[in-house]
Amino acid sequence: MAVTQQEIENRLWDAADELRVAMPEAQYASVVFPLMFWKYLSDTWEHHHQEFLAEYVGADLSAEEAREIEYRDHQSFEIPFIHPGTVQERRASWSSILATVTQPGLGQRVRASLQAIETANPDKFSRLFGSMTWTSEEVLSGEVLAAVMQAMDRTPKMHEGNMSHDVLGGAYEYLLKRFSDGSGTRAGQFFTPREVVELIVEILDPKSHESVYDPTCGSGGMLIASANLLKAHGGRGYTLKLHGQEAVLDTAGVARMNLFMHNLTQFKVEIGDTLKDPRFKKPDGSIAQFDVILANPPYSLKWKPWTDDRRAIGGVSPQSSADWAFVQHMIASMDPKKGRAGVVLPNGVLFRSGQEGSIRKRVIDDDLLEAVVGLPANLFYNTTIPTCILVFRAPGTKADERNNGVLFIDASKRFTKGKNRNVLTDADIADTVAAYHASFDVDGTTVALDGGAGLAAQFVPVTEIAANGYDLNISRYVKQVTAEQTDLPTLIEAYSIARGERQKTEQHMLAVLAHAGMEGFDA
Repeated sequence: MAVTQQEIENRLWDAADELRVAMPEAQYASVVFPLMFWKYLSDTWEHHHQEFLAEYVGADLSAEEAREIEYRDHQSFEIPFIHPGTVQERRASWSSILATVTQPGLGQRVRASLQAIETANPDKFSRLFGSMTWTSEEVLSGEVLAAVMQAMDRTPKMHEGNMSHDVLGGAYEYLLKRFSDGSGTRAGQFFTPREVVELIVEILDPKSHESVYDPTCGSGGMLIASANLLKAHGGRGYTLKLHGQEAVLDTAGVARMNLFMHNLTQFKVEIGDTLKDPRFKKPDGSIAQFDVILANPPYSLKWKPWTDDRRAIGGVSPQSSADWAFVQHMIASMDPKKGRAGVVLPNGVLFRSGQEGSIRKRVIDDDLLEAVVGLPANLFYNTTIPTCILVFRAPGTKADERNNGVLFIDASKRFTKGKNRNVLTDADIADTVAAYHASFDVDGTTVALDGGAGLAAQFVPVTEIAANGYDLNISRYVKQVTAEQTDLPTLIEAYSIARGERQKTEQHMLAVLAHAGMEGFDA
């Protein structure tokens, strides 16, 4: 009997909920995902092992011959033994360790099992399970760990003969979202809301056999969404060559487990600081290049600026914010023939001056920036500020009508209020993507689209942007047709600007009157 999505999600959440007595919800992921993936590997190995036994029942094979045939024809990874040759010898499988949950030292046995799997499969699972600090009795007691494992064991067998990878991957994403909804700010380090990911992927539109790269990949959601979208559009998502880099060891493990559970095997996730130590390089040491680059990097990250780096076109981002440094890295990573990139950043990147202004000027003058999409405030788990998507294309690869200009889309009013944050509906995403693909009027300055209420777009020539000091503030170029409710920070900013202008006007008027000798009007 097929396992339903609801069934596996409920059982997995029951297991996660056992942790409530031991740690905050923000830390659940570091425990639940390694255990879930271990069970998935063990169930899959055992399923194929039973297939092998059924096929060769009664065969006169030595232990060596049986092992060779099984791993050649049936198994794609190894579940080894721990403590081989001792009285404690047992297979590093879920069921084997589960049988010992009432004995002391459970955390040690779990850790030994996961490390043994990593060691036995270095090409696939090296450093997969992260730091595993939760296996320490001081962090998580044996009693609680046993309760989590026993609850998770009530989940149906996690192998392809019992549930599809769509169900399994969906359950993994369900937990990611559930943990993020419950943990708030900390969740932003590894999880970008699914609808924001879908919007970026729809805009960049990956094709079969292309390479996709996320330099700050978190839990791998953007890489997986690229494959899913391609599949939904009739393409072959499994043909994408997926690449990601993530600074946090445990989070990189979450991403790799996520990709495996979605049955995506053509991937490589590296660990390290992308700005300081980019791991994907060509043989000559230069930055590797990809067809599609997409990211939601940490906003306004304090960093150590480059002193001599070929990525630093137009200047170097200030120490106080690495926002444009991530953009420069993504531009350097674009394939020269068909490379395109999409990145989510705070709206400050559109107008901040100084070194960031110099970089922005260079990027615009080189005609690399194709579009700016303004998003609603409070979409993310780790910030309430308004954000935008910047879309870039490799030099000379824009459509003719997009050359020497930037498309501005104001989608900041298109959202639905949720419990903890605002969300984009399918209609919001579809209308925004339609605006991005819309054609232009003859004069090249406006977009011909019917985006519905709360959505407006404008194509602006580089000459006009340059005349405005390379300021990309969306409201400077796009006017919403209908009056919408304005958020408080925007009202305060508008009031401050108007108040300053009024004071300047009053001072000028008083000076003129005083100069004319009119008493009582001393400037």
